[in-house]
Amino acid sequence: MTPASDVLVEPDDGSAGPLLRIADDRLAPGTGYGRHPHRAVDVVAVVLAGSLRHAWGARPVLRAGDVAVLRAGTGLEHDEVAGDDGAHVLQTYLRSARPAGPATHEVHRAPAGWVPLHRPDARLWTAAVPAGATAAVPPGLLVLAGPDGTRVRRQDGGEVLGPATVLVWQLDATRPAWADA
Repeated sequence: MTPASDVLVEPDDGSAGPLLRIADDRLAPGTGYGRHPHRAVDVVAVVLAGSLRHAWGARPVLRAGDVAVLRAGTGLEHDEVAGDDGAHVLQTYLRSARPAGPATHEVHRAPAGWVPLHRPDARLWTAAVPAGATAAVPPGLLVLAGPDGTRVRRQDGGEVLGPATVLVWQLDATRPAWADA
């Protein structure tokens, strides 16, 4: 992840608003994270390569380009297991938008542009940019996943050169009222 100086930081608590962590995970074929719990967190997973079966709820299989939004709410236990070709996944952990709500899981199949997250404090824009092509990206926290690895930096918008999977997070760094309750 990027140094804190490149992220919009709320000075009184050191947070980046709802953003808690970005994980760049690679799973070998047939392996997973192991069954584990989540509570009061939203996890946005973008499959960069391979496939991933989510072992909870409807048990969807995610393929490269798909975005899954897991809202843990009051809690759940689950696992994710890579397919026969393994998986490369970017997972962004956010403070829960509804910590007292039920657990839910949404899958967006290969979205391009804004992904509906249904929360006021975080927006996600995504694009797959082929080799040699460019894409105009909106301002925000840029997550660029390409052949040279994954980079994260704050930027004011502009052109990105492929090949890359591009995510742009627009985050409201204001501390939510429920966090002080």
